[in-house]
Amino acid sequence: MWLNDLVIGLYLAGMFAIAFHFRRGQTDPKKYYLGNSKLPAWAIGMSLMATIISAVTFLAYPGQGFSGTWILLVQGLMVPPVVLCMISFIVPIYRKFIGLSTYEYFERRFGCGARLYSSLAFLIAHFSKMGFVVFLMATAIKQIVGLGQYETIALVGAVATGATLLGGMEAVVWTEVLQGFVLIGGGILCAVVLLMKPTGNPMDVFRLAMSAHKMSLGPFDLTVERETFWVLALNGIFYAIQKYGTDQTVVQRFLAARSDRDAIRASLLGVGLCVPVWTLFMFIGTGLWAFYRLTGQALPAMKPEAVFPYFIETQLPAGVVGFVIAALISSALASLQSDLNCLSAVCVEDFYRRLRPAADAGRRLRVGKGIVAGAGIGAVAVACLYARFGEKNVLASIFDVYAIFSGGIAGLFALAFFTTRANRRGVGIGIGACILFTAWTLLTSPSDRILNLGRFNYNQPHLMDGVYSHLVLFGVGYLASLLFAADKEIESLTIYAWL
Repeated sequence: MWLNDLVIGLYLAGMFAIAFHFRRGQTDPKKYYLGNSKLPAWAIGMSLMATIISAVTFLAYPGQGFSGTWILLVQGLMVPPVVLCMISFIVPIYRKFIGLSTYEYFERRFGCGARLYSSLAFLIAHFSKMGFVVFLMATAIKQIVGLGQYETIALVGAVATGATLLGGMEAVVWTEVLQGFVLIGGGILCAVVLLMKPTGNPMDVFRLAMSAHKMSLGPFDLTVERETFWVLALNGIFYAIQKYGTDQTVVQRFLAARSDRDAIRASLLGVGLCVPVWTLFMFIGTGLWAFYRLTGQALPAMKPEAVFPYFIETQLPAGVVGFVIAALISSALASLQSDLNCLSAVCVEDFYRRLRPAADAGRRLRVGKGIVAGAGIGAVAVACLYARFGEKNVLASIFDVYAIFSGGIAGLFALAFFTTRANRRGVGIGIGACILFTAWTLLTSPSDRILNLGRFNYNQPHLMDGVYSHLVLFGVGYLASLLFAADKEIESLTIYAWL
């Protein structure tokens, strides 16, 4: 339908116009990666929300709400209290002690090994996520835009990479502001349609969902042997610490703000927006489940993540379909642009500058843009692998990737900020123990067991990896530190100096 294509085309044109506007002055890394630290708090807050939400929320949350309950929302509900507890001290410490890379802090605190380990954990986790995001979006819109899956994957990757190359962090933030408004607007529009269209009475949807316990956050059993409220809550706490305390995509925005106060305000705004949006899209999944039962319409056999795109294509009028698809595209592009820019920043600061310390700003910027292009191509390749071999449960897989490849970074964060006794030798031993633990869980887990150790196999949900790995690194790292002399002159790098 030409009207849908027009709406999508206008949105993409607006996004590229923003990127083209900010292409000027991109002559050094500080401008390209931080916007010269002059971005307003409200824009950074919207940018944080758009980055964290991504196409995972737009597609996988409705898929989960359609096929199951709201249990995976529990992880997101843990984020606000954790961020409220720690944002006031991590922002000033980071803004004082690091230039661009989050992981420079860990080198100051525990040496080069800690920096390289935390950098690699970030790169692996986010590169994996980028492939998921491209795959998700291409799967959702391939029929609507009239392209094959591989062609759609290539288009998504090219748009995200091109816009990021043009305008740097300023373009990323301001396009994410646009993307955030489009995302929220598209979600609200779909929720209203799902509430009103089946019977005209919104309460019918709620009554049917409540009677089937579709909006439950349980089970609440006190066990870690399967996914319960408590497993998701524990994982959510460590996810929040890792995301807001150590993730380059978040910390880089702290550094892009005009002041410590603006960075804190932006973080609180971003968190305040994320939870309602997560809830909105989980409800859309429940609304889809109710819609097809209340209307009696037949639903073709498909994966849960494909139901929402099918509803958009078959139930919404022309023009509105284009707007909602633009919202879907915006959710994916926001996450991809942010990841591309931040991956490039980490590679340049943590690896290239170590190998080429004499490289000037212009050379570092050229290398950084080359990394953006290479990472975009790599994300497309990963998405094609998922398209080729399939993916059984995308949302659970996303959380698995975060849980496994966060690599105990929240434990490293706790050792760095909350202890003065932990030292670089002890932390090195803790990192080694964490690597061995993670390898054991990966090789012997029940879902994709490679090595069978009998009763010594790992038999718990992957989501618990993201709890145990942090505890292993923290516990082993602290105890091993007691065997060595304490590092000197490190209190200024901890919460105790802030207090």
